[in-house]
Amino acid sequence: MASSKAHHATGWAAGIIAAAVVTHPVTSAHVDLLAGVLALLAGVAGATAPDWLEVAWWTRARRLWITHRTLTHWGIGWTALLALSYHFLGRHPLAPVAFGFACGGLMHLLADWPNPLGVPWIASRHSLNLWTSGHCDLIIVAGAWGAALFVVDDVWFHHAYGRMLLNALRI
Repeated sequence: MASSKAHHATGWAAGIIAAAVVTHPVTSAHVDLLAGVLALLAGVAGATAPDWLEVAWWTRARRLWITHRTLTHWGIGWTALLALSYHFLGRHPLAPVAFGFACGGLMHLLADWPNPLGVPWIASRHSLNLWTSGHCDLIIVAGAWGAALFVVDDVWFHHAYGRMLLNALRI
């Protein structure tokens, strides 16, 4: 499990990815900045959602109502929400929020995946078994922000900055 700070940091990256996709002209008839901001904020919330969705907020004790890393960490559920919300972008006003939330949720699962406990992607738990909880958070955060930069460069700039970087590295 990544630390809480890592989940928050990767959540901002997931929100930026969601905002870039949501505000891209291909996914909607026009650029809707409010939808982009909502997708960004939902991405941040979604990045911690698999953990706080396990808490029984309706009781005084606030204990877990479901075992940690079970249903709320299920990869198929988050992927289905991402695909369904992407399908409805530009057609339904809540689709950008759902898309951002799903981006954040999937980012959470990717951050938890290297831990020995793993995450249930399809039917059973799978782990990359690379390190224990709270270790190597910098790698996870850097990977998330690298992905965000790649997506923004691809969606909005058609790899212009990536090409410039590759050309500079060839020298």
